[in-house]
Amino acid sequence: MTADRAAAGVIQVLGGILLAPMIPGLTQQIKARLQGRPGPSPLQPYRELRRLWHKSGVSPRPRTVVYELAPSLVTASLLVALVLVPIGARSPDWPVGHDALVLVGLLALSRFAITLAAWDTGGGFGLMGASRDLTFTVPAEGVMLLAVVLVAMPVHSTSLVALSLAATRSGVWGQPAHWAALLGFLLVLLAETGRQPIDNPDTHLELTMVHEGPLLEYAGRELAFLQWASAARHWIMVALATELFLPQPGPFLARLGLLTVALPLWCVLLALTETTQAKMRILQVPLLLGGGAVVCLLGLASWFAGGGV
Repeated sequence: MTADRAAAGVIQVLGGILLAPMIPGLTQQIKARLQGRPGPSPLQPYRELRRLWHKSGVSPRPRTVVYELAPSLVTASLLVALVLVPIGARSPDWPVGHDALVLVGLLALSRFAITLAAWDTGGGFGLMGASRDLTFTVPAEGVMLLAVVLVAMPVHSTSLVALSLAATRSGVWGQPAHWAALLGFLLVLLAETGRQPIDNPDTHLELTMVHEGPLLEYAGRELAFLQWASAARHWIMVALATELFLPQPGPFLARLGLLTVALPLWCVLLALTETTQAKMRILQVPLLLGGGAVVCLLGLASWFAGGGV
């Protein structure tokens, strides 16, 4: 194993586990500053995780093994997803590989597990949040698959390492399909991270929350695992956006520097979007994501019309 791959592996694991909570924390602080408020510290998610870690859990009734296993399954899915995403187009030869379709499946599996947990306990607000979450994320996963197909066509591979290496080619930036994939993925980024205009991460009202709704029955360490998994989802999405859709320099250290700069820039973009856009009505969100699918399909048509094979 080369030094580049070993370093990338360390960042994949430790970066995803330790730095993931910094992404939503930094986004919240930037958003507050844009709105003229001091806002919380970027370290606030770490404090919240520490507080939850020392609290006891809850035992709702009725419940089954589905409720009890959901936090472990969600956490395990996100841990495996972390090592699928390359860092600087490098990654060790993990046994799970680096297939983009596997990554989409793992993200869907984690959401399916927490949705089943909400159905298991049968709480009204949890069920409401879970149904709204599926209303948003099922079409988002379809758009994500279309975006992956668009960036995979030039290299004839769904390996995330190969797709990241393809971003170094200047030719892909002249293809409408690549820009269509970028626009579609930006909508997926908002949906997967639960940001406005799709969801409001600041609300704590049971009637309006979406992503937090299925978590209402959890507390203590179980809730800490689920909140870390949400932060890890932020990390995965912004890392993917950097690796696949930003012009990449050749050397590994230069790519690593780009990732270091890009992560806070994505936080700024998310904060700007939340500051300038109001939350959409629930039934309008699938229409927005459907528009992203149409854009990706137009990119697919342009690829074949241009003679792509």
